[in-house]
Amino acid sequence: METPIISLNEASPCQACGACCSYSSNWPRFTVEDDAALDLIPEKFVNENLSGMRCKGDRCSALSGRIGVMTACAVYNVRPEVCRTCMPGDVECEMARSRHGLPTLSGNT
Repeated sequence: METPIISLNEASPCQACGACCSYSSNWPRFTVEDDAALDLIPEKFVNENLSGMRCKGDRCSALSGRIGVMTACAVYNVRPEVCRTCMPGDVECEMARSRHGLPTLSGNT
């Protein structure tokens, strides 16, 4: 059976998804952030090694809501660079959506 396609014209595909924030306990990792940027992220959302976001299973602790329905990021304005570069329909997005059984986004696959 062919996977349905969602149009990128739909409002806020990320807020109705959250799959990238619930893909792996090793992601999101901090990469290019400096100490000042990391200090803006509340400590309760940072993992014990200070290497990335704290996760509950494979889900980022800053993510609220239900994957594929409605989600929100508690640290959106200060989220790590890796979160900022993940774009709707890019390879990482589609991989995460697939893992959660969500349809692909049109235009970027």
